[in-house]
Amino acid sequence: MKTVDLFGKKTVLSYEVFPPKATSSINKIYETLDELQMLNPDFISVTYGAGGGGNAHKTFRLASMIKEYGVESVAHLSCISSTKEEIEEALVELKKNGVENILALRGDIPSEGYAPGDFKYASDLIAFIKSHGDFNIIAACYPEGHIEAKSRVEDIQNLKIKVDAGVDQLITQLFFRNEDFYSFSERCQLAGINVPIEAGIMPVTNKKQIERMATLCGVNVPKKFVTMMDRYGDDPIAMRDAGIAYAVNQIVDLIAHGVDGIHLYTMNNPYIARKIYEAIHRLI
Repeated sequence: MKTVDLFGKKTVLSYEVFPPKATSSINKIYETLDELQMLNPDFISVTYGAGGGGNAHKTFRLASMIKEYGVESVAHLSCISSTKEEIEEALVELKKNGVENILALRGDIPSEGYAPGDFKYASDLIAFIKSHGDFNIIAACYPEGHIEAKSRVEDIQNLKIKVDAGVDQLITQLFFRNEDFYSFSERCQLAGINVPIEAGIMPVTNKKQIERMATLCGVNVPKKFVTMMDRYGDDPIAMRDAGIAYAVNQIVDLIAHGVDGIHLYTMNNPYIARKIYEAIHRLI
């Protein structure tokens, strides 16, 4: 099933997971999926892993496994160092495993440098996928602007190029101020970007997590969030519960404003996903 067909009927609710690390037990991801399945996901996406690492084949296998749970899946696919032949092989593998939905990404630029491939931008990958099979293509977008964009105007122009290349739906990077999402949505409408947009929400449960994300993604951390961290940051349980509460407040407000969908970055933590689902499931 193509996940774009889910929109318009309800507020879509989806989750993101990542493949287990080589040092982790495979049973952990089974346990995570067992719990997420009970939270009525419209789909589950599978990343390459934090910071653009990981292994494509692990991503594809996990995306295929999710479908065995009776849940639609989305596989992340990045192209920063890939050749056309490698991407074509990946598309063949995804099709063989029944995965119809791809989140097409350029990928993070490694700090130690890299060998450029055949795709300079995500829009190049999107156009290639569009011409090589009947996939549903999802792209990332950035309410506060991509960290490499010179301005928000340039960022929207680049997003329009991606959408015109063949994007069916969008998922945002995490953000902590809903006003940024609403302003971004208005810019999209003005630019003629009319595909469904899911709001990406990451419940922050510790100080190091938010500090890393703010640096990596260029996300603004509002004063009330800083106050929350100052108050609860040294108490792991209190910080976890405060992070969940903050995410729930964001989601309730987004749903009230008619958001197309909520994409929850679970960090493979089903407890947090369950607590958020229990708080919002009657609203969607």
